[in-house]
Amino acid sequence: MGISICIFDAYGTLFDVAAAARIAANEPGRGAFAAKWPEIAANWRAKQLQYTWLRAASDTHCDFWRVTQDGLDYALEAADMAHPELRDRLLALYWELSAFPEVPAMLAALKSARLKTGILSNGSPRMLSGAVESAGIGDMLDAVLSVEQLGVFKPHPSVYRMVDGHFGVQPKQVLFVSSNGWDASYAAHHGFQTVWVNRSNEPMDRLPSTPQHIMHDLTDIPKLAATL
Repeated sequence: MGISICIFDAYGTLFDVAAAARIAANEPGRGAFAAKWPEIAANWRAKQLQYTWLRAASDTHCDFWRVTQDGLDYALEAADMAHPELRDRLLALYWELSAFPEVPAMLAALKSARLKTGILSNGSPRMLSGAVESAGIGDMLDAVLSVEQLGVFKPHPSVYRMVDGHFGVQPKQVLFVSSNGWDASYAAHHGFQTVWVNRSNEPMDRLPSTPQHIMHDLTDIPKLAATL
């Protein structure tokens, strides 16, 4: 029994989470922000993830839009750039994140191979709908699954079980792809075949399980799926 479904994390995997800050940095009149945008984008993403873990551990769930705003507020204050207009602009751009360049062709190849595709994300349904629409990939996805159905963020085991229940499959039939090493590791622990898309050449996280495959981008996902 081979792979029949390819499931993707959304933010950082299909969608470029640095795009909002990068676009804003290139807008006229944002010279001060342009000098600091990589640091702000990195802190924004780091705090966004940290707040999901802390809320899951403390049973104080909120939706992903709230932690996205909280992460940005922290990052802007840390850079001494807590300006309301800049905050509003960055949040508006986050609703229009672009997909990584290889995403459309990669998804099209999976669909041509008659594999089902989907997203499993911490993102709220409205956020995911906006990102999918902005990227123009909705017709290449069979499902967009949000943790809001459960009220707990990854890597809680119940999140990965959503895929099994939705598609009616065994974990070994699923190829799960994430740019977050910890996410791919816990998906492997659940029993998925997993790919860590390690775009930044980071070291492997020290966790109970490890992803079976590592790639630098998504280009070869269809080739890998065909061999499993």
